[in-house]
Amino acid sequence: MRSLRSSLVVCSLLVSSLGLAACGSDDEDSSTTPSASGGDVELTVYSGRDEELVAPLLDRFEQREGIKLKVRYGDSAELAATIREEGDRSPADVYFGQDAGALGALAKGGALAELPAETLDRVGPGRRSTDGRWVGTSGRVRVMAYDKRELKPSDLPDSVFGLTDPKWKGKVAWAPTNASFQAFVTAMRKIHGEDRTAEWLEAMKDNDTEAYDKNGLIRDAVAAGEVQIGLINHYYVSQKRAEEKDPEAYPVALHFPRGDVGSLINVAGGGVLASSDHQDEARRLIDFLLEREAQEYFRSETAEYPLAAGVEPLDSLPKLADVPQPDLDLSDIDDLEGTLKLLERTGVL
Repeated sequence: MRSLRSSLVVCSLLVSSLGLAACGSDDEDSSTTPSASGGDVELTVYSGRDEELVAPLLDRFEQREGIKLKVRYGDSAELAATIREEGDRSPADVYFGQDAGALGALAKGGALAELPAETLDRVGPGRRSTDGRWVGTSGRVRVMAYDKRELKPSDLPDSVFGLTDPKWKGKVAWAPTNASFQAFVTAMRKIHGEDRTAEWLEAMKDNDTEAYDKNGLIRDAVAAGEVQIGLINHYYVSQKRAEEKDPEAYPVALHFPRGDVGSLINVAGGGVLASSDHQDEARRLIDFLLEREAQEYFRSETAEYPLAAGVEPLDSLPKLADVPQPDLDLSDIDDLEGTLKLLERTGVL
């Protein structure tokens, strides 16, 4: 396996001790004038979103609201596990995670407070928890990133299950230690069952699927011709295309399987800790992430899908409504422990 770190020891400890496991975004006034009600409040944010991606946006919140933020960055699932371990003593006021699985695990464990309807209603059904304890702030789609120098869209299978065909032997890449990949596998388990998911994982492994640490490394491997197809989130390619002088010349393109778990729409999102002493201020941060300013930031700076009404995605991407989805409630992909055990049992990890 290329560039794959083993993180089983850390993950197993998280599984056994915390019941979590993983390795590995209405028009509002966007004025930068600080709010008079911020006072001397300081919010502690546990962010599973990368600092380089979201720190500028969180800085805008501080400037506008006059509320100081103390941000702890890290892996989404590991931070969620830390919150579970800390319990009511957690210093965190807000959890900002990169996928619905970690958010769902916290909600299921009672760590998140219920959000008001006016916050939840900014995002459509399916992009927020059914119990009202977290809300999606930006979306990403699982895709097949492919080498357009070697393949045409018609060459690609309509389902990830087609990648087990011998013709793709040694030509596909995935990132088993990545949280987004593990959320995708959790979704597959929910939709297709444990046995079929195990069969797919084993068949992909037997087909010499190349393992990488991160989605970005997979994208670069496709661009370098090391593999022909990579299972990643869409925005890694969108971000890279935006950096190119001639985006059309970039050799990696996106394929969205039609209605398959391989094009699962997952979300980054946030919730307020039930143990927080600053409920109102924490909810203001969640609301800020759903305002036009933040939604446009997610579109332009992270190349993700805006989720709140009124902000369209990048022109190079299909609208979310045009990406057919499997029948799945994102609130149900919270069994990260079961997914890790399956990945270990099948030899993928």
